[in-house]
Amino acid sequence: MHVKSIGDVLESIFDDKLMTKAEEYSGFFSCWKDLTEKNGFPAAAAHSWIKNLDNGLVWIEVDHPGWKQIIQANERKLLYDFRYRFPKMGISGISIMLCRPGTRPGNAKGKTVAETAVIKERPQTDSFDAPAAAADDQTRNSGYDGIKNNTLKKLLMSLEKSINERDS
Repeated sequence: MHVKSIGDVLESIFDDKLMTKAEEYSGFFSCWKDLTEKNGFPAAAAHSWIKNLDNGLVWIEVDHPGWKQIIQANERKLLYDFRYRFPKMGISGISIMLCRPGTRPGNAKGKTVAETAVIKERPQTDSFDAPAAAADDQTRNSGYDGIKNNTLKKLLMSLEKSINERDS
């Protein structure tokens, strides 16, 4: 009796064209972080994601209207990069939409974004510790270090501040 390997079984089920197309789609849906970094707004990858590709239209979902505006401001560059990286997909445009609360990909089943977030709280002390506060500021701002455009960096920091104020 001849035992087939898993690879042989999969190869008999899927032909090369299907596998090539699957690899292309996998690359497409996993390229978002790289594209946002390349175009100068890496923080956007944590607040947005590729939702779908439908009839040549790339659907991007965001978790806040501010991120929608930032992505719209860079839409032409993103569209160029999508077309360059995936010429066979016939990408003709980008549509950006705000997600419904709790629908962010990767959430634990049935939980909202707020329920799955990890919140680090600073230990309570009796006196103000200035060096510790400065370290907290450095940690919080370190995500912006890679952004070269100071106007964009200030805009993102302002957006983060308004989100934090709204949520508290």
